Amino acid sequence: MKPVIGLETHIELKTKSKMFCGCPADYFGKKPNTYTCPVCLGLPGALPMPNRTAIEWCVMLGLALNCDIPKFSKFDRKNYFYPDLPKGYQISQYDKPFCENGEIKLASGKIIKIRRVHMEEDTGKLIHESIDGKDVTLVDFNRSGVPLVEIVTQPDFDNAKDVIDYLKKLQQIARYLDISNADMEKGDMRLEPNISVLKIKNQKSKIKSEDLPKYKVEVKNINSFKFVEKAINFEITRQREILESGKTPIQETRGWNEAKQITITQRIKEESSDYRYFPEPDTPPIRWKQERLDEIRRSIPELAEEKIARFQKQYNLSVYDTVNLTENITASQYFETAVVAGAKNITPKQIANAIINKKINIEQVSPAKLIEEIIKSNKTEEINAKKLKSIVKKILKDNPKIAEDYKKGKTSVIQFAIGQVMYIIRKKIDTEILRKIIMEELR
Repeated sequence: MKPVIGLETHIELKTKSKMFCGCPADYFGKKPNTYTCPVCLGLPGALPMPNRTAIEWCVMLGLALNCDIPKFSKFDRKNYFYPDLPKGYQISQYDKPFCENGEIKLASGKIIKIRRVHMEEDTGKLIHESIDGKDVTLVDFNRSGVPLVEIVTQPDFDNAKDVIDYLKKLQQIARYLDISNADMEKGDMRLEPNISVLKIKNQKSKIKSEDLPKYKVEVKNINSFKFVEKAINFEITRQREILESGKTPIQETRGWNEAKQITITQRIKEESSDYRYFPEPDTPPIRWKQERLDEIRRSIPELAEEKIARFQKQYNLSVYDTVNLTENITASQYFETAVVAGAKNITPKQIANAIINKKINIEQVSPAKLIEEIIKSNKTEEINAKKLKSIVKKILKDNPKIAEDYKKGKTSVIQFAIGQVMYIIRKKIDTEILRKIIMEELR
């Protein structure tokens, strides 16, 4: 049996205002139901006005994900009733999304195809509390109408590890583009895997669309990489057991219960026809000019993968160093500022080592201060060459195995000898000079 997994990822954009009205979009932590207006509350007669910046950021993300951008797009109404949806419908996109047919390359080299990247408005938030001893559900509409991008993959995953790799790359891209904080604890990025299991003899055989399972289980609104991994692995085991018993899992929407470490049924999963999509009548279609799309493409900054390649070539750094330095755009900018500040005295490799190994707090230590600290730590004390040579001779005499191993080609013993000498002299000296003396004595 082979897992078949697709992902729907929702990312809130950090625009100043909401998707279709002028209410502030920075709702997190604010007093409930204070960032609302007739438009985002869906009051009669209120008309939506699309947020141009949000639409362009959606397209920018699509371009960064190697998507095609159709010249014609439109918004649609997705009709369903739920307490956090004040209008009784959500303005989303159905058959004409802003971005289509993209891809992300994982660290393993595997290509994950992206079906679409589309724009919609977020819903309100349900808050479950106990008041006067009674369990109640309250609704905060501050989030209602916040710009939300949905990224939908093809069912190209077959394990949770690749899912996490993909999600981390997606989060990194959104942050590099500076269109979202993608903070999962605040709900900026929400993860929804669609999971099914296919009966198949050859695990390596390529799955065709017509061979896909006739059901899928969606796990909604997970807000951490750890939880999505647990939910996927639980569902794979649960569904395998059902299939092995000769039954077929129910197509449904489930939620992750962290306390019990299980997924639980929420509702029987709807088909697209259940939402009765139709074109949004209050918002005109969007038609793109190629010149504007070219401008958006040019505004995309150097992303992490490009920086990794450049840092390796320009600064002669290892893959490990470059991956760490480009984890976020702030760290990469800090590194390059420090390289400029230390150009005459410090190598890029020394700067990279200091940032990574010493876990420098880049918010508290300026690049210039870092260079000062590296120069200070690199200062060595003078030591009498005659005295140093006599210490080396004593070490080699007391440890004859060093010479024996060195003659056998074990050059690592040099480092051991250096450590022994440094322990005796208790001073910071130039180890390259010491290395030369040791090697001369071993010849």
